[in-house]
Amino acid sequence: MALTNTVLTTSNQTIFTSNPTAPQEGHAVTCMIICNTTVNDAVVSIYAVPSGGTAGAGNQIVNALPVFAGETVSLDQEKIVLGSGDSICAQSDIASKLTFTLSYIPV
Repeated sequence: MALTNTVLTTSNQTIFTSNPTAPQEGHAVTCMIICNTTVNDAVVSIYAVPSGGTAGAGNQIVNALPVFAGETVSLDQEKIVLGSGDSICAQSDIASKLTFTLSYIPV
């Protein structure tokens, strides 16, 4: 299992892109954790973007989820399987308030 951590900005940014090595065909996202380490509430939007695509309404998986000051949100009910070049992108309504941690495994 591997981790990636990103402090979110107000622009869509790529959190993780699947770039498997043979014999794997992709990666499974096992958990996404969003932590608000500040005293201000913030919201997060998350996108599952197909290879060659861009983040937008057609691939949004979380829309403006509130993450209250000092709180953590864990999204781990389902796995998201990414093929080669697919990615997870996210943005916050306020820069530098939310830390996004993503856990993944090769499949």
